[in-house]
Amino acid sequence: MIRNWLTVVPNQTLSRKTRRVVNLFLSLLLVPLVNSKSTSAQVLPYCQLSPEQITLKDSLRLAAAASPEAQKQYEDTLTQNAQAVFQCRRQSWLKEQAIWLRLYPCDAKPGAIEKILDDLVNRGYNKVYLEVFYDGQVLLPASDNNTPWPSVLRSPGTETVDLLAETVEKGRRRGLEVYAWMFLLNYGYTYTLRPEREAVLARNGEGQTTVTAIAGGSDSNDYGESYTNQGFVDPYNPQARQDYQTLLNAILARRPKGVLFDYVRYPKGLGGASVAAKVKDLWIYGDASQQAFLQRANNDKGKELMRRFLRQGYLTETDIKQVNALYPEVKPANSEVKPTTGETQPTTGETQPTTPEVKPTPLWQDEKALTPLASLASMGNSLQQQLWRLSVAHAQQGILEFLGFASQAVQQRGLSAGAVFFPEGNRRIREQGFDSRLQPWDQFSPTIEWHPMSYGVCGNTSCIVSQVQTVVSQAPSGVQIIPALAGDWGKVINHRPSLETQMQDIHAATPQIKAISHYSYDWQDPEFTRQRKFCQR
Repeated sequence: MIRNWLTVVPNQTLSRKTRRVVNLFLSLLLVPLVNSKSTSAQVLPYCQLSPEQITLKDSLRLAAAASPEAQKQYEDTLTQNAQAVFQCRRQSWLKEQAIWLRLYPCDAKPGAIEKILDDLVNRGYNKVYLEVFYDGQVLLPASDNNTPWPSVLRSPGTETVDLLAETVEKGRRRGLEVYAWMFLLNYGYTYTLRPEREAVLARNGEGQTTVTAIAGGSDSNDYGESYTNQGFVDPYNPQARQDYQTLLNAILARRPKGVLFDYVRYPKGLGGASVAAKVKDLWIYGDASQQAFLQRANNDKGKELMRRFLRQGYLTETDIKQVNALYPEVKPANSEVKPTTGETQPTTGETQPTTPEVKPTPLWQDEKALTPLASLASMGNSLQQQLWRLSVAHAQQGILEFLGFASQAVQQRGLSAGAVFFPEGNRRIREQGFDSRLQPWDQFSPTIEWHPMSYGVCGNTSCIVSQVQTVVSQAPSGVQIIPALAGDWGKVINHRPSLETQMQDIHAATPQIKAISHYSYDWQDPEFTRQRKFCQR
């Protein structure tokens, strides 16, 4: 085999630069990479390729452009590397090791995608979560983009470049499964600028959108999320769903292996706004969301109480008296309402005339009709406490229904769907408060992948492992849980232990976890990322 390789590239047909590259490649053949040993023996821990293999493949890639024979050897090497990682993963406790990847306009240059994907294989990854919808832009060619969002590639001459389709195809060639990674309810700032979409935006009880609510606040959080590029929509709005369906269809046409949905939540408020403690803190004041909320009433009496609660943010004794007077025939069963007139029943021993008992009528939907209510502990029996609980459940239900609509569109094509979430995003805060994100991940469908962002920072892995254990303990049996870890190989970054340390400790605590992802490729090689962002290669 090696003897044949030594004669396939005639030097006299190559340029001086290419000859140097090919000669380097030929010299590397002295390294015993191609031998009778199993391909799984050619990889390092975590299925990473050896430095010799990496140098060989890089040399072949550079030589391939000038030599058909070198191109063939490059293709053969891709196959060998894919087989090596595949065999390694079969023998490892970690069956899937994924990486979160964002592409930049500079990555449209010839050979750029190949270099990135080769590097991912070198690092032992067998899955790629490619960001295709983020910050109000889409990874679609401008010539084939009928969505309300601009394309990532907007420079002249790139109108037909399809980085998503190219990455899916070239990833598959290298044994990489490429998933599309999409924002869900965060449509981006560019979307909020469209006047015809103003009614689609989520609003709180002060009439603010998620853009105006954070005006003057921080530009980004600890994970690099840009607040200035955010723009959340009302999940109950049919136009929001129609726009997303158009986008999703375009993404699925590029044949990714699956789709992961991010921002399956409402925004994280700043300061005190990070806690939702009253109804006007909730993003349920868009027209569509309000209408859907009022439709949860079982009768006119319940609807009027709900309407007043939304408008005022609370109910008074006067409200209850007035509504009772408007609808005296309805006896509420949702609460233990004390008489509001101050009158007491006669206590004489005389027998009182009997009247037919009025059967209590529920004023609004209960746990049987509104799933999230089952996960919310009772906050009291007063109408006001019940309406607060109902409002929170309504906000969460909007998220669940939108995720369900998007996930089903993916699964109907036989593809995998998954949701990304923060393990603390559904937490209860004090007696009446909730994390402002209201992320009901414990109610996600068990048929999709669960991707908890386990980004805890405490100087060691204890808080990270705890986040994973929390999800494992609350997930239904059979759910595929794939924790997302932040960090880098072999080093502490942002006060987080190395990826190796995090994975080892997670495996020790939760051996049922067989797949893990790493956020993000940009963090692992910041210098290369800078070059890619500013076309400095």
